[in-house]
Amino acid sequence: MAATRPTVTRRRELAHTSARSLLMTVLGEYVLPRPDAVWTSTLVDVLALFKVEEKSARQALARASGEGWLQSERAGRRVRWSLTPPGRRLLTEGAERIYSFGRGRGEWDRRWLVLLVSVPETQRDLRHRMRTRLSWAGFGSPAPGVWISPDTSAQAEAARLVGDLTDSGQAMSFVAGYADIGDEHQMAARAWDLSELDRHYERFIDEFTGLAPRSGEAVLLAQTHLVHEWRRFPFLDPGLPPDLLPERWSGAQAADLFHRRYAEWRTEAQSHWDTIVAREAG
Repeated sequence: MAATRPTVTRRRELAHTSARSLLMTVLGEYVLPRPDAVWTSTLVDVLALFKVEEKSARQALARASGEGWLQSERAGRRVRWSLTPPGRRLLTEGAERIYSFGRGRGEWDRRWLVLLVSVPETQRDLRHRMRTRLSWAGFGSPAPGVWISPDTSAQAEAARLVGDLTDSGQAMSFVAGYADIGDEHQMAARAWDLSELDRHYERFIDEFTGLAPRSGEAVLLAQTHLVHEWRRFPFLDPGLPPDLLPERWSGAQAADLFHRRYAEWRTEAQSHWDTIVAREAG
C-alpha cells in the first residue's frame, strides 16, 4: 500500500456517536501501543460493549481500510487487522495532541497572529470551506475576512490551509500586539463561542466526576468513553491564554479531571484489553 495520508477530516472525527469514530478511539487507545495485529472478532466484541451492532462494526472496519488507516491479513477463515504506516502516524499525532491537551501553555507574549483572507461573496462554497478549516485550526473570526489566533506559531498551518484553497494574493498575515482602541476580551468573545464551549466542558465534568467502574470490563468502557469524549476538545477549544478566558472557566477543571481519571484507569483498561485479545486468540 502506498504511504499516503489516510483520508480523514476533523469534522468527521467529531461525529462522536458513530461506529467509525468509536473504532478510531479503540485503535488509538489499544491497538496503537501494540505491534501485533488484532482479530476482527476482538474489535467487533469491544465495539459491542458500546452497543454497536456487528454489521456496523464491520462496515466501520471496511471504511477505515478503504481510507488507508488499516490493512487486513487473512488467516484461514479469520481476518486480522493492523495499522498502516500512515494510519499509525496519524493516530500517533492525534494521541499526542489528545493526551497533552489541557496541560497548559507557556506564558503568552501577548502577540496575535492576524490573517486577512479575501474571498468574494459569490464564492460561497469556498468561503464555507475556508471558514471550516480555519476554525478547526483554532482561528477565530471577530469580523468578516479577519481571522486571529494567540498562537503565532500557527503561521505555517495557516499558510498551508489558505494555500490549499486560494492563491497567495487573496491573503495577508501579520503578527502584532493589541493596541489602545477597543477591548481585547470583547474581541475574543466575538471570535469564539466560549459560552457554548464552556457548556461542553460542564457536561464532561458532570459525566465523569462520579464515575467509579469496578470490573475490568467496566474500567475499559469508562476509559474508552473518557478518551472518546475528550478527544473532541482539542478541535473545539482554541486554547486561549487564561487572561482571555471568562471567569470560572470550566476548561481547566475538565482537563484536570481527564488527566486524573486517565491515569487512574489506564493500567486496568489496558490489562482488560490484553485479556480480550488472549481470549480471542485461544
